[in-house]
Amino acid sequence: MGLLGILVGLAVLIFFAFRGSSILILAPVAGLMVAAFSAEPLLASWTQTFMPNAAQFLAQFFPLFLLGALFGKLMEDSGSVTSIARYMTQKLGPSRAVLAVVLAGAIVTYGGVSLFVAFFVLVPMAIELFRTAGVPRRLMPAAVALGTTTFTMSAMPGTPSINNAIPMPFFGTTPFAAPGLGIIASLIMLGFGMWWLKRKEMRARLTGEGFGAYVNDSVEKAADDPIVRERATTSQHFDPAEIDHSASAATDPPIFLAALPIIVVVIVNLFMSFAILPGMDVAFLAEPRWGGVTLSAVGGVWSVITALIAAIITAIAINFRSVPELRATMTAGANASVLPIVSVASLVGFGAIVAATPAFEDVRNWVLGIEGGPLVSLAVATNILAALTGSASGGLTIALDSLGSTYMQIAAEIGMDPALMHRVAVIGSGTLDSLPHNGAVVTLLSVCGVTHKEGYLDIVMTAIVGALIALVAVIVLGSLVGSF
Repeated sequence: MGLLGILVGLAVLIFFAFRGSSILILAPVAGLMVAAFSAEPLLASWTQTFMPNAAQFLAQFFPLFLLGALFGKLMEDSGSVTSIARYMTQKLGPSRAVLAVVLAGAIVTYGGVSLFVAFFVLVPMAIELFRTAGVPRRLMPAAVALGTTTFTMSAMPGTPSINNAIPMPFFGTTPFAAPGLGIIASLIMLGFGMWWLKRKEMRARLTGEGFGAYVNDSVEKAADDPIVRERATTSQHFDPAEIDHSASAATDPPIFLAALPIIVVVIVNLFMSFAILPGMDVAFLAEPRWGGVTLSAVGGVWSVITALIAAIITAIAINFRSVPELRATMTAGANASVLPIVSVASLVGFGAIVAATPAFEDVRNWVLGIEGGPLVSLAVATNILAALTGSASGGLTIALDSLGSTYMQIAAEIGMDPALMHRVAVIGSGTLDSLPHNGAVVTLLSVCGVTHKEGYLDIVMTAIVGALIALVAVIVLGSLVGSF
């Protein structure tokens, strides 16, 4: 009965979330259904299992959600994202419209800008660029997804994405875990995705398809769609409802000033991870009032926090005169972080109830017993949970909350570098999360004015198939030569 309860709880969560119901209600309801099937005490499951685990996720990662949303909103309202995207499109031109959109998205998201901010800024430009170049509108979601939701989210070493941060407290790693493998995975994702998109573009040109019908209000409609909002807030650290709650600068900054905060994110993150934190005296962390932890448990998060703070200060210093409502911008950014983190924390609470049931031991044994070794079983676990929850961050946290300590023990026993597990877990969470019910997929298609029927297959190829190929490559290389 316990295993049946887990399946029923997941089915309820997936079905009603796909129909637009709030995850804040669904997660505890589905969790209590799981507890009921296992004859667990319901109120205790909610207050003593669900809430402490949700609260722990909030305590660990709220600074990253808050700072990420603030930075994204500042970069949007200052016109910096627009300036970077326009520079890329002007340099590459209509003849390379697809590449321009992919690279523009990659630059801003690798620099710490929320992918939802990137969606709402990049898509209007992509519409004009694709229209001028005669590239089918239906390819636009896949091009934006390739640049924003694949390698810069899960593979590129040092990326400040929340997905790259989640494994750090579990494995004691840094944002630059397994950098060589991450770069190889990134090249595979980018190369495969561009091959697919150029192939589809050439086929469309041969048939004379063209851009298609012009829809100019898709961005505005998506920002106001409550169903888009519900699904989007489990996928990334920005609430789309806050997009229009502040005014933008009248003119965009020059490209160097626009890109400077992004450069600051990368440089500060690098120095914090490899130079500053390793040289600090942090013996005080062993004291009970600081949690009795080691630097490896918090250093990675500290690096990303410091990098985002430095970038926010840089963005304010550059743009405080040009952003018309700086206080409103900061408030909108802060507000935009709240619903996403509470939504993902609720998914984590649901996963904690599942993990606390006696039946989960069978699930755990099945996962650990998958042939191919710990890297394969870890990849399968993160893939499945990200797919079921429709959230890479939620699925990854549930997997590591339940199995992270076990995988660390396995790594110690066989001499495996935890950095390799970090990279496999993150890439694994960013593959099957892009199923049709995923919030980023729903939002992106809505913003582009493209239906699932028109554009989803290309998203599958660029965001799922390419990522799966990269994941296999990382597992094979990591198994043969270890982490590098």
